[in-house]
Amino acid sequence: MAGNRQAAGLTVIRVGLGVFFLFEAVSKLAWLTDAGILARQLDTWLEAALPWPRWYLEHVAIPGAWAFARVVTIAEAALGLALVLGVLTRTAALLGFVMVLNFHFASGALFQYGFLTNGYGLPVLASLLCLAIGGSKLPLSLRK
Repeated sequence: MAGNRQAAGLTVIRVGLGVFFLFEAVSKLAWLTDAGILARQLDTWLEAALPWPRWYLEHVAIPGAWAFARVVTIAEAALGLALVLGVLTRTAALLGFVMVLNFHFASGALFQYGFLTNGYGLPVLASLLCLAIGGSKLPLSLRK
């Protein structure tokens, strides 16, 4: 009985995060045609960046903004769809964890106290990690 409740709880997290990532992708649709939106955001983060995020922004993120703008939008949509439908949940959650961690690292949020109280931070990362660990064979999954 307890296993069924745990699986039901993880299913709620899976579907909820899936909807969250679908709407995150929708909010970034303009990035598909204008990578400058992301580039400007990265430049803003660069202004106050700590050494490690600064290096990452200067050498990886900003030079690749034209590609990342498209990849992030498509990846968030694919992640959201995979989670809502329950397809490759563990793999999708792990990749989503890396993607979200990347954003928090690049923005410098990962190194601030506010990260622990930010709804986009610790709760999303912890939930994705829970799904990456125990997200197989959940109810309402197309592919168990």
